[in-house]
Amino acid sequence: MKPLCGAALLLLFCAAVCAQNNPCICEKNKRVTNCRQENGACWCDSVGSGVSVNCNKLTSKCLLMKAEMKGSKSGRREKPKDAFEDTDGLYDPECENTGVFKAKQCNGTTCWCVNTAGVRRTDKHDADLKCDQLVRTMRIIIEMTHAERNAPLDAESLQRFFKETITSRYMLDGRYISIVYEKPSITINLKQNSSEKSSGDVDIADVAYYFEKDVKGDSIFHDNSLNLSFGNERLHFEKTLVYYLDEIPPEFSMKSLTPGLIAVIVVVIVAIVAGIVVLVLTRRRKGKYVKAEVKEMNEMHRGLNA
Repeated sequence: MKPLCGAALLLLFCAAVCAQNNPCICEKNKRVTNCRQENGACWCDSVGSGVSVNCNKLTSKCLLMKAEMKGSKSGRREKPKDAFEDTDGLYDPECENTGVFKAKQCNGTTCWCVNTAGVRRTDKHDADLKCDQLVRTMRIIIEMTHAERNAPLDAESLQRFFKETITSRYMLDGRYISIVYEKPSITINLKQNSSEKSSGDVDIADVAYYFEKDVKGDSIFHDNSLNLSFGNERLHFEKTLVYYLDEIPPEFSMKSLTPGLIAVIVVVIVAIVAGIVVLVLTRRRKGKYVKAEVKEMNEMHRGLNA
């Protein structure tokens, strides 16, 4: 009996050693550590937060940003010059235990409120700022401009290609996806109201973040870059912009507007004022001309009567 017990213990010991020597690979997130098999799934600790993530699912955007900050020296990423929709870029976020963003985010004593996509939706304030709720981002619009080509792409085939890619790669239900193509722009609409989203659905904010990283050549997937070949031709994109629409409008003041937008507003106001001035001066001159004409006619009548 004792030899059997010893053999059983030896087998358990070997299994444990083998499990440590052959850790699982997190296919959907390369920014993890301490990977292990649990209940038939690969679980790993997300870098920067230590939160355990299921590698069969997409990791939340909040945890991904925190992991990216861990390996970032400056704490910011480069953005296309036209990307005015997210003015803060990468920051070290505060995440709930579930992986979602906390409604209030701070950098030292400077704080702001964010939506479920982690994008700032208020002006920046001091630490006394109150964010009553985490406002849901119900729609995300991804606009991509492909490189110049002689003929447009086949719209129907292109729409089917991107919808199938997003559905299979990011596990988003097709009912949340719509694609519009007008050469050279491809617009991907991800729409997911809080009333439509079930507990098992992947969030469109996570999908958009994964997709944006894929398109820009910085895939989060482990050794699995996105294949953007369409009709035996690889698509090249010159610009990718992401816009966010929340269930509750954002709360920005005039002082938070970018200098470029302020300049446009000033130019428009100056043009309107200049137009009003020209109109007033023109009417005044016209009035003087009419009065002078009437006076000359009266003098002619008096001369004839005399």
